[in-house]
Amino acid sequence: MMDELELLKKQWQNQEQELPHLSFNDIYKMLLKKSSSIVKWIFYISIAEILFWTLLAFLVPESSTKFTDDIGLHNVLIGINILNYTIFAVFIFLFYRNYRKISTTDSIKELMKNILQARKTVKYFVIYNVTASILIIIGVNIYYYLNQNIVFKYMSEDYGITNISQEQFMNMFFLIQVLFGLLMIAFVLVFYRLVYGILMKRLHRNYKELEKIEV
Repeated sequence: MMDELELLKKQWQNQEQELPHLSFNDIYKMLLKKSSSIVKWIFYISIAEILFWTLLAFLVPESSTKFTDDIGLHNVLIGINILNYTIFAVFIFLFYRNYRKISTTDSIKELMKNILQARKTVKYFVIYNVTASILIIIGVNIYYYLNQNIVFKYMSEDYGITNISQEQFMNMFFLIQVLFGLLMIAFVLVFYRLVYGILMKRLHRNYKELEKIEV
């Protein structure tokens, strides 16, 4: 029995010697490649996201567009869209810059610094989008509340609403607006949690691995 155990130990030792041992430089290159790939995906996803919202805007029914025009929100919404697209474009540029910086990093400390910067950019991006969505929904509904007569008038004309008082209609209208707003915010939060959250966890894992070899 002892002879068999000794034989097994020797076999294990021989196998360990045959296994490739990664140097710090090899690990660094591997983490650099993984981090660069993650940040590149963040850049691609942000572009896909703005294309998705743009496509969605073209699918809005003509009746909804007519309604916002009738109650005087047309120019306001155009201004908000221009601002949103401008800020979105800035974030896309920052994502691309983060990708280029990480791809050309030549030291562990610099890579760690760039990973932290990439994570910070994504954090601000998510905060901006969630906050902007909430403020737009609240702002539009405040406008509806302050202009209930106009809202009821044009909703009645555009959608043929009859046999209901203004008070009843507006109560129902705001209930739908609240539910729709909550669903929209929930969708945005879940999307960012699933997509950007997963990528951020992977970047954080890479950062922790770099800390080990940097020490």
